[in-house]
Amino acid sequence: MSQSRETSRPRIRRPRRGSAFAAAAVLTAAVVAPAAAPHPPAPAAPKRAPAPSAHPVTGSLAPCTLASGHGLQMSEGIPTGRGFSRSTGTVHALNLMIDFPDVRGKGTARERFEEFFPQTSRWFARSSYGRLDYRPAMPIDHWLRMPHSFTSYDIKRGSPFEPGYRKLVADLVKVADRRIDFSRYDLVNVLVTPNAGPPAAHAVLSVTYADNQRAPVADGVPLANVSFVYSRQDDGSGSLHRTGYRVLPHENGHVFGLPDLYTHGGGDRVGHWDVMSEDWGAGNDLLAWHKWKLGWFGPGQVSCASRPGVSGHTLTPLHRADGTKLVFVPVSASTGYAIEARTNGGNDEAVCKPGVLISWVDTRVDSGGGPVTVMDSVPDGRGCTRERNVHPGLSDAAFGPGETFTGSVGGIRVRVRVVRQDASGAYGIEVTRRASGGARG
Repeated sequence: MSQSRETSRPRIRRPRRGSAFAAAAVLTAAVVAPAAAPHPPAPAAPKRAPAPSAHPVTGSLAPCTLASGHGLQMSEGIPTGRGFSRSTGTVHALNLMIDFPDVRGKGTARERFEEFFPQTSRWFARSSYGRLDYRPAMPIDHWLRMPHSFTSYDIKRGSPFEPGYRKLVADLVKVADRRIDFSRYDLVNVLVTPNAGPPAAHAVLSVTYADNQRAPVADGVPLANVSFVYSRQDDGSGSLHRTGYRVLPHENGHVFGLPDLYTHGGGDRVGHWDVMSEDWGAGNDLLAWHKWKLGWFGPGQVSCASRPGVSGHTLTPLHRADGTKLVFVPVSASTGYAIEARTNGGNDEAVCKPGVLISWVDTRVDSGGGPVTVMDSVPDGRGCTRERNVHPGLSDAAFGPGETFTGSVGGIRVRVRVVRQDASGAYGIEVTRRASGGARG
């Protein structure tokens, strides 16, 4: 984001049962370091890759970047602000497992760490096509005991950063600072003993504070990007490794500058098409727009259909590294349609109706307010997924060969026709963009 972010209200994730969105949140990023050995040494000072904002998009793609909205805590705009963690190159993440005098660590700290790694690193490697090398460090191999009871921090769903989380972060620094050089890390993951607080099925406490430049300082740098993960989130099979770890890619998505896509009513605008909407159930990836925002596409992988007329495009499935990944049709300086191909593969193991996914992006809408809306090819359908805890309605939203989407917004009419799917799995589409005489739809 262009403005520095002060400590403010935290981002609240929707629980698997029920729905509630607490007002917008500020998230905190964490730094990642390699964990090849059980007791990895502190990494050498990492070579910092430029933040996404250091690479503004110019030329033919510029009309499709969309400006960030004013006064938002987190925006879908491109480029992402400088205060978030970089999302390309080698990222070092510090992982600290903590417990409390009144809530002792359940299991070992190593077991808690292994609920999330190496799965999280592999998820980011697949999603980024290898452009994000996420390296988790566990320099302290036991539970780090906080000096005060868990109840004394008064942490609840929707708790603001002040005063509870500020106190917790300050105590964390005091306890760990003699053994850790915080300045060597890009982001911090605080993995809380899972018996602190309610189960995730009842209330999700996990939260991130990102671009929080007024956070407590350690080793000369503010702990501006920190993710806190509570409880456990499994798929009902008893496995903590298959899907439960994806709460951390969601939280770390915030430290990289991605907003929440779920709304007051849950993940019903995007469903299971993006981990920033729903991170439970079987695996899912990020939307193509988010991957572009994070800097994960190479030259020629994004097409900007900003001119009036008809254009043809070929989209390869998002989980593959080759070909065009995103066609974007801008409608205004802050809105437009994102078009991508989603099939079953890679992180997208839950796709039950492959096809062309079309999303409306509005950078004026804040995190948790619904900045992205998936266009449903079967608006009255019940969906095709049978996964537990996943909103089914949008699972069949993708458009297949012979199907057409039409939308008219702000005097611009956009038509997307799926022409074919070839033997390689790529989809041919035809995009029409023209003035509609001010009609809205």
